[in-house]
Amino acid sequence: MKDKLRIGCGAGFSGDRLEPAIILAEKGDLDYLVLECLAERTIALAQKRKLQDISKGYDPLLERRIESLLLILKRNNVRLITNMGAANPIVAAQVICQIASRLGISVRVAAITGDDVFSQLTGEETALETGKPLKASGSLISANAYLGIDALVPALSTDADIIITGRVADPSLFVAPLVHEFGWSQQDYEKLGQGTVIGHLLECAGQLTGGYFADPSKKDVPDFAQLGHPIAEVSPDGTAIFSKVAGTGGLLTTATAKEQLLYEVMDPGQYITPDVVADFTGVYIQGAGVNQIKAWGGSGKQQPSTLKVSVGYAAGFVGEGEISYAGSNALGRAQLAGEVIKQRLKDSFPDLRIDYIGSTSVHRKTFGEHLAPYEVRLRVAGKASTAAQAALIGEEVEALYTNGPAGGGGARKYINEVVGIVSTLIAREKVHPTVTLLHT
Repeated sequence: MKDKLRIGCGAGFSGDRLEPAIILAEKGDLDYLVLECLAERTIALAQKRKLQDISKGYDPLLERRIESLLLILKRNNVRLITNMGAANPIVAAQVICQIASRLGISVRVAAITGDDVFSQLTGEETALETGKPLKASGSLISANAYLGIDALVPALSTDADIIITGRVADPSLFVAPLVHEFGWSQQDYEKLGQGTVIGHLLECAGQLTGGYFADPSKKDVPDFAQLGHPIAEVSPDGTAIFSKVAGTGGLLTTATAKEQLLYEVMDPGQYITPDVVADFTGVYIQGAGVNQIKAWGGSGKQQPSTLKVSVGYAAGFVGEGEISYAGSNALGRAQLAGEVIKQRLKDSFPDLRIDYIGSTSVHRKTFGEHLAPYEVRLRVAGKASTAAQAALIGEEVEALYTNGPAGGGGARKYINEVVGIVSTLIAREKVHPTVTLLHT
């Protein structure tokens, strides 16, 4: 058993920067590098791509990330765990092997499947968000259960250099190597709870080191453009020291850690994952040096009997149009333009959304006295069942050039097909993860 384990998080979402992972692999003295690149809508969009082309459905940046990392990972003996397999882990593993062959190196890849439970749903299951049957949301296109460490640990027990998955709970990507290397029991819920604290702190990558924290003159973050991603050095008892590579930008303090600890946590006393119902209320976070913090005290209780399932459905189309107004009375002219659009589209789009960006687009109301904005961008959006209907919004906004208030410019129009997301639960025993080994 190792006396310390070093895990770095090189990506916190699908579109994250590429270079932080390279720096971690080169200079982080890691045992494991995790790339967490999957979210609810991401997996549904991946399933949609797979339906259109059976050779797709994995993360769009897979090739670029692997090409930049593979030689470094092999040279430094760092194992990679990632959910970039998205809707197609087997093909993703094949792509990794192809890249390794081109680079002239050997690689062993373990692909984990079993999260796709679409065939098991009837549509009568209850959506957690609405209380209605899933099928009431629209035409279902995907359903992926959140797997946990029980899917990952068997893959780690192989000699695979890379473990690639589809939908796995984010903290589980980090808890699994702790269970594997330290020999933790999967029924030791105290340790799993603390492991989940570690995973939750790491999973959003740059958010722990000052990303989404910075607020100029209030919460300044040094060298913000070169934000380094975090590393956790974990002891067998679950105590962790968090740091980042020396010389990288960002900030790692008790303040950044506390914000991340509570990020997306509705009930700190019952943070539900496939592995454990974690309790964050006893967590201690203290400074341990420059850009270092120490965290301990997480706990938990027995894992839930059900797994959450993220369900994607076809939600129609969104049409958008934008145009800018600047100078004296910019807001008044933008509001007049908004009224014109509202009148012209009221019969086709009863729920039309009109935003005055630069005035009330975020809070939707004013707060006390404020100066009239000198420039405003009008944004109009609405949902439609067809692309043709959605296009009407952009067409009407574009027509404001010569049929609207004075000084409108910079008009743009968009049509986007929308994938909606709802959730349901599935009995744990109905989900059967499988590990498939590939190698060059």
